[in-house]
Amino acid sequence: FRDPYTGSSAYVPAEISSKHAASAKPTFKHIPKKGALVFDVAQFDGISKKISEFNNSLLSNEDQKELALTEVETSRLGAIVKILRETSYYHSSSFADVDMDLLLKLLNSWPLSMVFPVIDILRMIVLHPDGAAKLVKRINGGNDALLEMIKKATSRPVIPANLLTSLRAVTNLFKNPSFHQWLHYHRGEILDAFSGSYISSNKNVQLAYSTLILNFAVLLIEKGDEEGQSQVLSAALEIAEADNLDVDPRFRALVAIGSLMLEGAVKKIALDFDVESIAKAAKASKEAKIAEVGADIESLTKQP
Repeated sequence: FRDPYTGSSAYVPAEISSKHAASAKPTFKHIPKKGALVFDVAQFDGISKKISEFNNSLLSNEDQKELALTEVETSRLGAIVKILRETSYYHSSSFADVDMDLLLKLLNSWPLSMVFPVIDILRMIVLHPDGAAKLVKRINGGNDALLEMIKKATSRPVIPANLLTSLRAVTNLFKNPSFHQWLHYHRGEILDAFSGSYISSNKNVQLAYSTLILNFAVLLIEKGDEEGQSQVLSAALEIAEADNLDVDPRFRALVAIGSLMLEGAVKKIALDFDVESIAKAAKASKEAKIAEVGADIESLTKQP
């Protein structure tokens, strides 16, 4: 026999009501998003081949010969790629300062049409703990190669390969908390530079841009930055409303919208922008995950 008032299953009104409240709390399938999404697959053979090809091109041009890699630099670049290939040693492998100097030199000096494989190496460097630490040190020391890279990659006329690799590189920065302050501080410049990338005819660019937007949503919720959240919401709504986008870019934009509404401070703004009709359209999609996140957002719009 257990006394219902004093036993282990004793009746406690507050406990019952809290359990009831918990069960009444809506559950969502895809929101809020936590953590960062990254582009961590690299075709290192292709990258190395392209750099070698571009280097030979520089060597054969009298006016650009001095921009070419020396034999020592070519060897160093090979060593950098070797470290990046061996992901199982990321916890213990490290780069020399000259490695970072070399990469930044190439980013700054190589012609715009040739810089994308270098940006692609940088994209992987930022996922490596020591590589990220050394890059942060350079940036904090006044050499903001990242901002310069973004300006270069988005300067008109835009070279699609530069746009894609730089979008992916910046997106990968979110993985390492040591870049979060930089990302937060330069949020406006970054989003302005890449704005409109979703209208690119390149599907990889569309996906990279929507992933950048989603990562920013997660970071700015964490930072409690309402102004930043508004800017990201606006970008995400543009993607969600765009025609002819692939499933994944649209899905990531919708997850960003839902996360910002649920955990951010911009639900009212989203409602003012008629997010309800976006949710309704998504919910009617034949693509399961689009329909599911559409239902998540629609459910949010009905909450007080």
